Amino acid sequence: MASPSKPPSEQLLNNSHQTKVLKSAILSRLLLLILTLLWRTLLTPYDTSAPLNPACLNNPSPSPPPPPLLPSLASAIENGIVWDSVYFVRIAQCGYEYEQSYAFLPLLPACIFILSRTVFAPVVLLIGHRAVLALSGYVISNVAFIFAAIYFYRLSVIVLKDPNAALQASVLFCFNPASIFYSSIYSESLYALFSVGGLYYLKSRANNIAVFWLALSGFARSNGVLNAGYFGFQTMHQAYDAAFLKKRAFLALWILISGALRCICIFVPFITFQAYGYYNICLERSSDEMRPWCKARIPLLYNYIQSYYWGMGFLRYFQLKQLPNFLLASPILSLAVCSIIYYVKSRPEIVLSLGFRASVEEKSSMAAIFSLKKSHRSNGPQISEKYSSRRQENHNLKLRKITSQGRGAAEFIIDHGSSEKLGYASASILPFILHLSFMVATAFFVMHVQVATRFLSASPSVYWFASLLMTCPSMSKRWGYMIWAYSCAYILLGSLLFSNFYPFT
Repeated sequence: MASPSKPPSEQLLNNSHQTKVLKSAILSRLLLLILTLLWRTLLTPYDTSAPLNPACLNNPSPSPPPPPLLPSLASAIENGIVWDSVYFVRIAQCGYEYEQSYAFLPLLPACIFILSRTVFAPVVLLIGHRAVLALSGYVISNVAFIFAAIYFYRLSVIVLKDPNAALQASVLFCFNPASIFYSSIYSESLYALFSVGGLYYLKSRANNIAVFWLALSGFARSNGVLNAGYFGFQTMHQAYDAAFLKKRAFLALWILISGALRCICIFVPFITFQAYGYYNICLERSSDEMRPWCKARIPLLYNYIQSYYWGMGFLRYFQLKQLPNFLLASPILSLAVCSIIYYVKSRPEIVLSLGFRASVEEKSSMAAIFSLKKSHRSNGPQISEKYSSRRQENHNLKLRKITSQGRGAAEFIIDHGSSEKLGYASASILPFILHLSFMVATAFFVMHVQVATRFLSASPSVYWFASLLMTCPSMSKRWGYMIWAYSCAYILLGSLLFSNFYPFT
């Protein structure tokens, strides 16, 4: 039994569940490795140019490196450098040589560079420098994913206040449809680690650590800057709490300033990288030599690359020939949209008021977001006296039925001594829903829509909703079968197509 001195979120953590999540994460990575090796053995890659490695433009080597002592192993590793992996490995090896390479943010290449020059440096003689870079990328992605799964479970417990639902959602995350990208030399694993980990620290009231982790997520992927919205949401509610409930105007002003600074800190890595690109490409060039984006009022390199080289833009992908890609992305988009609709129908007053009409009890249970109550970590549970007696009277099992037009869903609510648990319908889910809504709109209307499978794969609320579909008594069991069938099919399809250089999301 958990110690009473621990905060409620820590009391809910289940060591056996964390072990199951760890085992699931490791098992899923081993499964992807086996499938990848199997498909590469059975099939011929569509493009066999993966081993090509021209000399670096910046500092070409005067003489070719000696051949590796284990050429077969080196070739097997290098054959996995496909699609975007080519860019990440090339950047780690040669730096940013071409304009389009600036679309790939530097965190993963930097980690690959460091690991290849330290831990795996002795292996260079055996398999060669490029294979060592690839090996470093594989290790980073797979290890980062395992830690991301652990943080995902911990975050889920804090938000859902239900270890069983958190376990179900975390196992789904371990076997998510975009799993092949979390085991390849892609930035998805690092992004998931720092975004989910950052949100865990945010919910745990470790704001400074949360800022650092979320800022690192912006160094991994461009959409990491959207995580600043969580601090924006927190700042909005805490400033309202200080100004209108506590009548402390100066405190509200300080909260607004500190919240703005935290959001800026999350933007800094991405902005710094754009400035780095401007410095390398635009400065000390004549007007005729300058690239078009250099002359823009706001010279944003990333947007120009996405538009010019990959044809991204509002409704630019809405073409009849892209219909198969829309079908490929339809399962994850449907699941995400349904999760948003379900929440909006369950808690319309919370959504329309942006959380300001949440009950005092809900705000007390999620003080990290909604109020200025001190951290549970340092001072124990801080609960409104008005609701403490009510909790003592209603400490046993409760049943709450959430109803809306044409739909009813039963949820069992268990009081764990800190707050009533609404699970996926709680007010604390709202910032995740707002974040997911923006991501879904961007994926559908702006991006190459097939990328939605991996673009949305790090969104916690998708798995929380899927877990609800699979465990809620009022839901049909076929939803669980359909979700697992979808995940398994995309894992098989992704490992088959992606590893052999065929298009997949």
